Amino acid sequence: MQHIPTYVRAKHGLEKAVYPHPDLSEILDETYGVIVYQDQVLLIAQKFAGYSLGQADVMRKAMGKKVRAMMRAEEQRFLTGAGEKGYTPELAKQIYDLIEPFAGYAFNKAHAVSYGTIAYQTAYLKANYHAEYMTAVMMMAGGQQRVAEAYAECVRLGIPVLPPDVNRSAVNFALEKQADGKDGIRYGLASVKNVGEGVCEGIIETRTEGGPFETLEQVFERVDVRHLNKRALESLVKAGAFDTLAERAAVLASLDRLIGYAQREQKQRESGQTSLFDLMGDDSAASVQGPQLETASEATQQQKLTWEKELLGIYLSEHPFAPVAEELRGVLSCGLVEVKAEYHNRELLIGGVVSGLRSLSTRDGRQFLAAEIEDMTGSLEVTVWPETWEQTRDLWQPGNIVVVNVRVKARDDRLQLSVQKASLYGDPSFDLNDLLTSNGGSNGNGFRRNSNGYSGNGTGNGGYRAKSSASPVTPPARPSALSIILEETDDEDGDHERLRALIATVGDYSGEAAARLAIRQRDGKEVVMELPPVRHCPELTQLLGDIVGPWGAVGA
Repeated sequence: MQHIPTYVRAKHGLEKAVYPHPDLSEILDETYGVIVYQDQVLLIAQKFAGYSLGQADVMRKAMGKKVRAMMRAEEQRFLTGAGEKGYTPELAKQIYDLIEPFAGYAFNKAHAVSYGTIAYQTAYLKANYHAEYMTAVMMMAGGQQRVAEAYAECVRLGIPVLPPDVNRSAVNFALEKQADGKDGIRYGLASVKNVGEGVCEGIIETRTEGGPFETLEQVFERVDVRHLNKRALESLVKAGAFDTLAERAAVLASLDRLIGYAQREQKQRESGQTSLFDLMGDDSAASVQGPQLETASEATQQQKLTWEKELLGIYLSEHPFAPVAEELRGVLSCGLVEVKAEYHNRELLIGGVVSGLRSLSTRDGRQFLAAEIEDMTGSLEVTVWPETWEQTRDLWQPGNIVVVNVRVKARDDRLQLSVQKASLYGDPSFDLNDLLTSNGGSNGNGFRRNSNGYSGNGTGNGGYRAKSSASPVTPPARPSALSIILEETDDEDGDHERLRALIATVGDYSGEAAARLAIRQRDGKEVVMELPPVRHCPELTQLLGDIVGPWGAVGA
């Protein structure tokens, strides 16, 4: 990835393409001197070392598998072949070292074109037809977890997601024009848990033939009783599909009576019987109401949210963490979806609703917990190790709102968030001071405690801003020095490649700012190196972050 800026600058004519050797210009001309495709690795081996394409593919596989014995054999074979074609050992070694890191990662050109085309097409659709695109994504999402992820993206894009409605919903998610002219995405009836397509099609067919249902009774009078499955109806009611006709709790309490009414009405029609009111004419019949709904306490907002989460996979009418996030804006480090590998070795203050729990044990039998928490942006798993678990076990209950101080570790493409401290929001003992002082009075993003409350620099926190009377604290100016941390792994070749790429990139951005590199060895020791002065800029930080990946960190 460190070669992407070189490729872009050459493509846009900002600098000339540079080739490792003139003999490679024909192979690398279409990619501006940068190796991009797997095919180019094979062609270079053929050109420089006399390999057949089959032999070159064997070399590529050896490089990709990082099998050292095979790589040493292939390297010697490459150097020997290059010597036979008249290239110096130094140049042959240089070219071999150049192609080695690409061999295990480059796509062949046909795959790259296919993926690139699809990526460009979908990016275009999302950018220019975002509501239509996200409707299609939700239609094809499948399980509730994928629906929840797509819903979070709709929230980010400002696309309204509308609740299921027996008078408006299709079977699946559908685009719907709202009264203000904006497009929204309407939940499909079959997207509600426990509701099959047959029930949905029966409701929609009846609605299409006879028009919208004007009353709750009409649903049970008009829809074929074969489609009035009690379990499906309960789920639709709890999810809000009947909200425009009646209150949820009252319908649930009356469901048996309503289904019985539907069965009697339809049986009577099928037998050809007429009632006294039928004989008196339509006006009299219209004045007769169906069964009265049971008297029931109106469902609370919390109950509605619980039902929505269970049956839709999301909190649709309101996320229970939303008011907390608003109150703690400027104190929370970021939204959950923003926690990335770049936060490796940092402490963050995050919060959310406990949505899942897994009880686990250490090797010596001590209990700890893996808990899933979610906010409006997404969800993630945090680990509560034995010591913290013993102190906080009472607050880890599904539905509880927690605010936690976590330390982030990035390993093998996954994040581990270890809870340092946790508190139950709304509890009398809830203390942000305690949470924020876990790492010396700051949550790692410029937010510090002062005598009046909490304040922050307003950046890097997902747009949260505190509702507080505290006076803003101006964070101290950051030093211009660049600090890079690189952790040693058990992949020696990968470590060497990252180090070479890092040094080369630093050399491309010479300037006046001091730069230092700390290498954390596997034995726990740390080696600190002073690097040449750099031109410290966001582009350099991004490039270095891409190079070190989850095995390090870049900062000031």
